[in-house]
Amino acid sequence: EEIKARPRGRIEPPPEFKPIATYAYSAQQLRSPFSPPKDQELLLVREGVNVEPDLARPKEYLERFSLDALRMVGTITKPGEPVQALIADPSGAVTRVRPGNYMGKNFGRVKDVSEVKVGLIEIVPDGRDGWVERASNVSISE
Repeated sequence: EEIKARPRGRIEPPPEFKPIATYAYSAQQLRSPFSPPKDQELLLVREGVNVEPDLARPKEYLERFSLDALRMVGTITKPGEPVQALIADPSGAVTRVRPGNYMGKNFGRVKDVSEVKVGLIEIVPDGRDGWVERASNVSISE
């Protein structure tokens, strides 16, 4: 009875919430972030052709670094020889590269060298216990 005789408390009303501006999501038609980009060109493997990296081949110096860490800093041309690219590694050392050399951590073989970029074919895992070839390049940095 003593508790019932006490004055009753008052419950505060909940706070008023400010309305949030509505947002119309309009990215349904865009590419899902979980699917591969369309500009990332995967070279299709022909039936019966097994793409695998040559693990017995000795690694070249530039295969220690990822392609993001390498920079093309120039080219060298000699009469009667193909153009060679000058590639700088993260330490600043410069290495000559010509078609047939390897660079990058994904078994990237240099296919062509031009005045502005080095074109490569990398061998990357396809996510299904196999390998696929992927075109990539290292462009000259200004």
